[in-house]
Amino acid sequence: MSKGGLRVIVTGSASGLGAASAAILAKEGARLVINYSSSKDDAEKAAEMCRKAGAADVVVAQGDVSRDEDCKRIVAAAEKWGGLDVLINNAGTTKHVALDNLDGLSAEDFQRIYAVNTIGPYQMVRAARALLEAAARETGRASAVVNVSSVAGIEGYGSSIAYAASKGALNTMTLSLARALAPLIRVNTVCPGYIDTPWFTKGRGAEAAKNIRETYTAKTPLKIASTADDIAQAVCFLARPQSGHMTGELLRMDAGLHLG
Repeated sequence: MSKGGLRVIVTGSASGLGAASAAILAKEGARLVINYSSSKDDAEKAAEMCRKAGAADVVVAQGDVSRDEDCKRIVAAAEKWGGLDVLINNAGTTKHVALDNLDGLSAEDFQRIYAVNTIGPYQMVRAARALLEAAARETGRASAVVNVSSVAGIEGYGSSIAYAASKGALNTMTLSLARALAPLIRVNTVCPGYIDTPWFTKGRGAEAAKNIRETYTAKTPLKIASTADDIAQAVCFLARPQSGHMTGELLRMDAGLHLG
């Protein structure tokens, strides 16, 4: 491998889980593409945090993963490294609608949520495939794609039916891509439950956010609310060579919520 650590793209990494994952890999000397759609200031802050943490190189790339041309531009930011060891598909979106409010979701809502959460990762993988395969041939080990999904995609609950459906599709796509891209590329997915970040409670207000946090904590057998750093540890494990014998896996991290 050329000088430096893992070569990594993290989509949606201006804040939250994406930024936390990038920061962990930065401490290991990774070369990183920090991607954002609209929050340039946050992306620059995340990039600076990664530089201070020890990243060998950091590039900031704007792009909306729902647009194929943007996906190609994001990947192009990593071309100077000659290969890509890891693609973390973290960018996501939702609309908060009660599950029984069928009139609360339009066809346009479904299309936007699917475009980012399902089609976006597919387009990113397609755009990055050549660089991922080049890195695998160079290093002698499979490169890694890590998708960030949700337990909503397994259990059918969450911020909205459209969101749960999009993540269920991402879970299935993980299996398809793991079959299609082996042996040069591994594809795995992390399925978090509640994560204590502003994204999870966006638009609900501080009091509502506090109530949601307390409700989830009470419901989980482990009686904890996961942070972005907690989930990022699993994301980074799947990105590293230590998980080199794993592909096509859905790793659920919900503090035991699925146990009822």
